[in-house]
Amino acid sequence: MVVIRLARGGSKKRPFYNVVVTDSRMRRDSHSIERLGYYNPVAAGADVRLHFEEDRVNYWLSKGAQMSDTVARLFKNRVALAAPESAEEKAATAAKNAAKKAAAQAAADAKNAEEAAA
Repeated sequence: MVVIRLARGGSKKRPFYNVVVTDSRMRRDSHSIERLGYYNPVAAGADVRLHFEEDRVNYWLSKGAQMSDTVARLFKNRVALAAPESAEEKAATAAKNAAKKAAAQAAADAKNAEEAAA
């Protein structure tokens, strides 16, 4: 049976995993058929934590490959683990939040003024 699973790399205390397609009878880090992406659990800052080639994953799933539990969990949660926001996206999000906060404050002020007038 063909499986999609993690193959460990990296040095001691610094894990790095390749997402690979391999025969289920093979050892964890031995020969793989194809590398589909990677998972870096110790990524910090602007480093990409998780990367999948989704078209290839879907191809192998259509051919009957099974995902390991960990890879299935990572694939399901890939949006949350994807690359961090760029500076522009962070600025846009901050501006949007500031606008919401200002609108809420204006509504609260109007309500307080209305109660004071009554």
